[in-house]
Amino acid sequence: MNKQIFSSLATGCLLVLMIAVPTHAQMPGTRMRVTIPFDFMVRGKELPAGNYEIRRIGDSPRGLVIQSVYHNHDHVIFETEDVETRQVPNRSEIVFHRYGGTYFLSEVLTAGEETAEELDPSHAERQLRRELASSNAEAETVSLAVY
Repeated sequence: MNKQIFSSLATGCLLVLMIAVPTHAQMPGTRMRVTIPFDFMVRGKELPAGNYEIRRIGDSPRGLVIQSVYHNHDHVIFETEDVETRQVPNRSEIVFHRYGGTYFLSEVLTAGEETAEELDPSHAERQLRRELASSNAEAETVSLAVY
């Protein structure tokens, strides 16, 4: 009798692990890598051009961290808001707003997701946006594919 109970418990635990591990591994947007060919701003911090990894903080889709693949000190933790995409993207990408030579991280899109993760504009970005608006110019949008 004890053998049957133990066998049933072991089988149940194994089934739970078999279901939980692939689900977590397939969670969209958990880790993305991108090569960014220009310096850019995230939450008021300037990061140098280079190879970066973007990942979720825990299970929250809103809390993200962007970190240099080669330099651990080059990182920023930031919060995002969900926004609906016009169409579901086929590939993951990150979007920047460019004002002259200054780039601001704006959105993180994950392939197959109906929503994107959008960053609130920083004080510096809002100020540049106002300056451009007064001269009837607009920010450029720059998208980079994620691998």
